[in-house]
Amino acid sequence: MGKVDRKRGVNRAPRVKLAGTVLVLMRLENGRQLRAKLHQLSTSGGLLHLEQPLDEGIKVEVIFHVGNSTVRTKARVLFPMWATQGYLQPFEFEDLGELDRRELQIDLQKLLESSAAAVIPSPDRMDTQFSDSPSPTPAPSPQPTDSESESQTTQSVLD
Repeated sequence: MGKVDRKRGVNRAPRVKLAGTVLVLMRLENGRQLRAKLHQLSTSGGLLHLEQPLDEGIKVEVIFHVGNSTVRTKARVLFPMWATQGYLQPFEFEDLGELDRRELQIDLQKLLESSAAAVIPSPDRMDTQFSDSPSPTPAPSPQPTDSESESQTTQSVLD
């Protein structure tokens, strides 16, 4: 389920944070090719991490693989944002077909569910995690230092 964009009053597609784990090949209108990393992705577009920004509004072809989906479609590049290393550049899909959109939505939903499962274990897993764990071992008693040991030895000799 998407979030409501309060400014526009429309539902936004859920975003999956990929943090650069998916590589993208971008083909510009002049035929030049660029490589980028996907930072975020949704069924309406995404956020690319680029070394150099592209001009806002240009049309590109994006090609990437996520889950079981290989996406190859036209996109429009939006205004870039400076990042600590390179630029983050949003884009929106221009002509992603309905079948491709549904497949991408299924793969993104799987990614969202798997990341939530990794962060929040299910209640039945939590019970087994804590009931099967051994009781904590007591901390070892502190051992005397060399100087304490010497003074104890000296004291026993004097007695």
